[in-house]
Amino acid sequence: MPQHPDASPRFFFVGQAAHLLLLGVLVGIACMLIDFEHLQNRRLFGVGGAVWFALALGVPVLHQAFVWLAWRSELCFGTLSGWLGSRAFLIYRILFFILFWSRPATLILLGIADRDSLPIPVFVRVGLCLLLAIPAAYTLYSVVRYFGMARASGGDHFEERYRSLPMVTRGMFRFSSNAMYAYAFLMFWAIAIAAASWAALVAAAFSHAYIWVHFYCTERPDMKLIYADSGE
Repeated sequence: MPQHPDASPRFFFVGQAAHLLLLGVLVGIACMLIDFEHLQNRRLFGVGGAVWFALALGVPVLHQAFVWLAWRSELCFGTLSGWLGSRAFLIYRILFFILFWSRPATLILLGIADRDSLPIPVFVRVGLCLLLAIPAAYTLYSVVRYFGMARASGGDHFEERYRSLPMVTRGMFRFSSNAMYAYAFLMFWAIAIAAASWAALVAAAFSHAYIWVHFYCTERPDMKLIYADSGE
């Protein structure tokens, strides 16, 4: 799809100064909450916990930077479509979901490395995991069933047909139009609680907070541009 007619080159960086500032604040807070000397001694596959913690923070940053770059380059310049033609959205989706699923994968590895660093009784752990995992799982089901994974990855940045689809109000979307960010990321908290890992809990909080930075600094400005004439 060619670039959006109302997206000037200046739009490429809209919201990104705030993005960088908030990212710096979140990383700073996360690092302040971690005893890296202790964490480095918690090892998995011969790799220190501090490295797993860095990966658990770094993958979300890489994922969201990739999304910003892909979305804005497509809107402003039609870059991916110009390079890859009709395969642009497919290749983007492959990379998107590799990075997306790397987020819980690195968090799980961190949790295993730092397991049982939180003194949580097993019965409390199980209860909290269920409390968090059930709405998260239902949200993921709602995304697949009613919204579609392709659309969720940003299909309206690449293909016109996604822009004419109605808002989804079924499943978890009955409770929030932004259910993916509000509820699906509770699964990250459940992973940390299941491992009883302080480092994983900090990384889960970072990832959940940082997805809202993406929403306010990248996605919402994009939606205002894309749906300017629709009233959404």
